[in-house]
Amino acid sequence: MSSPAVARSSPGGSGEVAPRPQGRGRFWEVGGGSGHRLERAAAESERWELLLRRGELLALGGHLKGALEAYAAALRRGAPVRPECLGTLVDCLVFNYRLRHGLGWSAAPAAGSGGLLSCLGCRGFLSEPVTVPCGHSYCRRCLRRELRARCRLCRDRLPPAAASATDAEGTAPRPPPLAAAIAASDFRTSVVLNHLAEKWFPGQRERARAAGRLGELLHQGRYREALAAACEALRAEPRDLILKIYRAESYAGLQEFKAAIEDLNAVLFQLPDWPEVYYRKGKVLHDAGFLGDALQLFLQCLALDEDFAPAKLQVEKSEEIPEVTSEPVKGSLNRAQSAQSINSTEMPAREDCLKRVSSEPLLSVQEKGVLLKRKLSLLEQDVIVNEDGRNKLKKQGETPSEVCMFSLAYGDIPEELIDVSDFECSLCMRLFFEPVTTPCGHSFCKNCLERCLDHAPYCPLCKESLKEYLADRRYCVTQLLEELIVKYLPDELSERKKIYDEETAELSHLTKSVPIFVCTMAYPTVPCPLHVFEPRYRLMIRRSIQTGTKQFGMCVSDTQNSFADYGCMLQIRNVHFLPDGRSVVDTVGGKRFRVLKRGMKDGYCTADIEYLEDVKVENEDEIKNLRELHDLVYSQACSWFQNLRDRFRSQILQHFGSMPEREENLQATPNGPAWCWWLLAVLPVDPRYQLSVLSMKSLKERLTKIQHILTYFSRDQSK
Repeated sequence: MSSPAVARSSPGGSGEVAPRPQGRGRFWEVGGGSGHRLERAAAESERWELLLRRGELLALGGHLKGALEAYAAALRRGAPVRPECLGTLVDCLVFNYRLRHGLGWSAAPAAGSGGLLSCLGCRGFLSEPVTVPCGHSYCRRCLRRELRARCRLCRDRLPPAAASATDAEGTAPRPPPLAAAIAASDFRTSVVLNHLAEKWFPGQRERARAAGRLGELLHQGRYREALAAACEALRAEPRDLILKIYRAESYAGLQEFKAAIEDLNAVLFQLPDWPEVYYRKGKVLHDAGFLGDALQLFLQCLALDEDFAPAKLQVEKSEEIPEVTSEPVKGSLNRAQSAQSINSTEMPAREDCLKRVSSEPLLSVQEKGVLLKRKLSLLEQDVIVNEDGRNKLKKQGETPSEVCMFSLAYGDIPEELIDVSDFECSLCMRLFFEPVTTPCGHSFCKNCLERCLDHAPYCPLCKESLKEYLADRRYCVTQLLEELIVKYLPDELSERKKIYDEETAELSHLTKSVPIFVCTMAYPTVPCPLHVFEPRYRLMIRRSIQTGTKQFGMCVSDTQNSFADYGCMLQIRNVHFLPDGRSVVDTVGGKRFRVLKRGMKDGYCTADIEYLEDVKVENEDEIKNLRELHDLVYSQACSWFQNLRDRFRSQILQHFGSMPEREENLQATPNGPAWCWWLLAVLPVDPRYQLSVLSMKSLKERLTKIQHILTYFSRDQSK
């Protein structure tokens, strides 16, 4: 929706609109008036900015009439409205169009309805399948032509194609955002899915290759060659609708609009809910000069698929603004008239077409119903391919001998072609479980790939860098591959899942083969932040999260037994993954334990353990004595901490937090008062001495040990 040109400022920067008159006196007169003109221009600019803001807000609220009025008023005042700023208005137009035609939000057909190996975008044969980051698969054609902005199923943004020249849609190339964009040449074919397509449907695969060559010819603007190739291919496979679309594009490129419309109408008869065909037909009408009719078809395309990117771009750039009345959209196209005009021997001039669209009379509701039937009547006709490759319309009432999309036969797989080896992970040599596909096109079990990336950020097969893939850490399951396994290998999948559940249960046990992080001392209730970079511990942390326990043991090293006999369980509170695979793990101490048996699993230590609990005191006199000792040591600890130098005290508070409050019930928890462990963590004591305190099951003995330490350090402070 273009806007009138805004008056230019003068080279001198004075903001004058009129040419500067000659002569000194006249110069000062004009110069004096330029200030008023600048003020008026600023006021006018502020006014149309408010109008644009009002239009955007109204469109956001679904009030199309008010939004169009605001935008029109801003355009009349010279507002520089760029097409990319009209996205909200386009969404509002599509919403009103859906309501007007009773399409609702379920008008788009179910994705993948064209067959087993069908593209989610065009629903054609999944030729050169590319698995996008969200885990869904599209044919390379859909991604290279940027037919969709978002995934049809999960609405995740699809990677944009980066073309070096004007693409086949006639739009200027747009640079990809940041480094995450994938260039057209970098759309890597999914190796497993491509192998299955070639093995199961060799005929469809060959036809898809031929269609791909046609697309390349169109992309290069070689329309004559593309037309000849399309006609020849259609003689061999007259039911292939993709070929008809390519032939229509060839006709349009040669400005044979009548033949192009006939081909597209034939496709619409077979699939009246295919968004791309409405877009193609709109492009033909737009190139022929029927701007209003083209706008209506673009809206119809968006009504069926709101994320069809080229149609939305065309609506944003459209020079037609529908008249604003009480109806949602006025000035809409008469599709039957458009077809009749294109099928006539003479094409109307572009100016005549614009005049006809803008002056279309307003119709009553009843008249609109009749008109809508006339618009849809053309879709109820079929076509016959003549020997010369042209189409002719069949009479209404005749039914096609065989209605086919892209040959729906590719939904049935002979049993002898199903081979479990086609679905095996090349790393574990077992059936895929949660298969993921890397940007380089290779598929692995999710856990297998993560273990490889723990060691190096490269593809295990082709050694291509996966640093960005690792940094993103999405690892979305390849949906189509998983669906094929569920459909054709249910027994094998059930056995594979059983093995996985058994392994997970073994890893989830919190007394048998507990993972041990050999590093530093940890204490109950005390935070213990960790920087994890070794591959074995990256695997250990990930398993702790995946199993749901979010726990592992922490022990200090021991020269004789690899790690100490006593340790503390750590509970993972949060994990921050760094782009290179390292992580910062926020943990807090839990239960204490004693090691019964040591072991090893996948490079990290494990142990069978038993948990430690304080022995409770029952005698009232013993409880009283324990309370007195507790209060004395607590006061001594507070005094020692307050007498520390400010620098040391601030460092302790920053790392460990403030000292826990005194507890009323000393035996309420299995580990005793929390402040004891906090103090033991901050005191500069030999780890062997700390380990002896950690292993104690008597609160009285622990308080006595802490008292001895505080007495020693208090004496040192007094010196």
